[in-house]
Amino acid sequence: MKFIADFHIHSKYSRATSKDMVLEEIDRVADEKGILVMGTGDFTHPQWFKEIKEKLEPAEPGLFKLKKQYKKETIKGNFSETRFILTVEISSIYSKNGKVRRIHNLIFAPSVETAEKIISPLIFWGCNLNSDGRPIIGLDSEKLAEIVFGVDKDAVIIPAHAWTPWFSIFGSMSGFDSIEECFGKYADKIFAIETGLSSDPEMNWRLSKLDKIALISNSDSHSLAKIGREANILDTELSYAGIMEAIKNGAPEKLKNLKTEKLKNKFVATIEFFPEEGKYHYDGHRICGKVFSPEESRKHKNICPVCGKPLTIGVMNRVEKLADREIKTESKGNYRYLDNYTPYYNLVQLDEIIGGAYGIGVASKKVSEEYQKMIKTFGSELKILLDASIDDLKSRADFRVVEGIKRVRDGNLKIRPGYDGEYGAVKIFTDEEKKDLEAQKALF
Repeated sequence: MKFIADFHIHSKYSRATSKDMVLEEIDRVADEKGILVMGTGDFTHPQWFKEIKEKLEPAEPGLFKLKKQYKKETIKGNFSETRFILTVEISSIYSKNGKVRRIHNLIFAPSVETAEKIISPLIFWGCNLNSDGRPIIGLDSEKLAEIVFGVDKDAVIIPAHAWTPWFSIFGSMSGFDSIEECFGKYADKIFAIETGLSSDPEMNWRLSKLDKIALISNSDSHSLAKIGREANILDTELSYAGIMEAIKNGAPEKLKNLKTEKLKNKFVATIEFFPEEGKYHYDGHRICGKVFSPEESRKHKNICPVCGKPLTIGVMNRVEKLADREIKTESKGNYRYLDNYTPYYNLVQLDEIIGGAYGIGVASKKVSEEYQKMIKTFGSELKILLDASIDDLKSRADFRVVEGIKRVRDGNLKIRPGYDGEYGAVKIFTDEEKKDLEAQKALF
């Protein structure tokens, strides 16, 4: 069964997260986005875990669904069949080998009982799980792995947004140079990492030591609108075990040794930001308004020329430091592929495309109305962005929006790279092109 999954989100109990991030709304919006499997996020938070147990019921093995009494109608006037998988992101801050480490890890649990058994030792070790849906703990990643894998061999740890400067396994400010350094004797149990918004698979493939590692992509969403901005396309049985097996099968070494057409559980592709849009792609200093490519940073010796302080070193620079080879993918527009590697799509969210086509902000009423109209017509956001033919779109949608979708599919857009916590800016149409579109619209 082919479906899309977004495993990494946060609930209303996480800091800087929308109060709308509740199970009822996540269930509804996932359907509108075209996502079948959602991570619950935050299962270590007592209040959120209580809601998970009250509002969800078992579905397929290791998966859950919202009870009927909590369901809300979608834009399409139906009820979602969203499945949930138990997940949490944990922030570990600790010292190791004379350096402060700040690492975020995703934990997957195959059952409520396993989740409860993971929570108990964290409390025993003094972790304050009440303070945040993404708790901050003082345990290093190797100790966390000891706890998680000691509870259940089927539990999974995947390093989150692996390249983010401040909080990741390979981060320039607090990370490690390898999975082995971070997880010690449990390194062989880490079979995937999350690329994060500021890197894409091609960047990660430049590290040959990651050939045994699958790459997953998730939204890390703190609001409903951002659900599915990155995601995973799987073709597997609908179950916890099937999902994990499919992810494992996405590792390059697996794909080299197996004929993918015979695999029962396939990792089809990931859905990615254009990595330049991520807020840590390039180096720089936000408060000084300075943004540099890795080459430019080297010229400045990684020092901000305005204030004289060290630059925040971004993902592209860090990848170049650890990379041991060049990789060049083939592409068909925004679809990128390479033999024996899991392919991926670079996308821009539909509301951003609509806003760009109209020259207005994504929060405007006009964008919302066009978005809802298109979802009702075509079925889901990701179906529109990935599957609907341009001819079909042209026959039933605003030609300006269709042109924007076509440009994203062709990879025909400009992006000002993000840096030091500042998202990159996507520009699908130039100002002159927007005027031309408006002129064409006036003729109809």
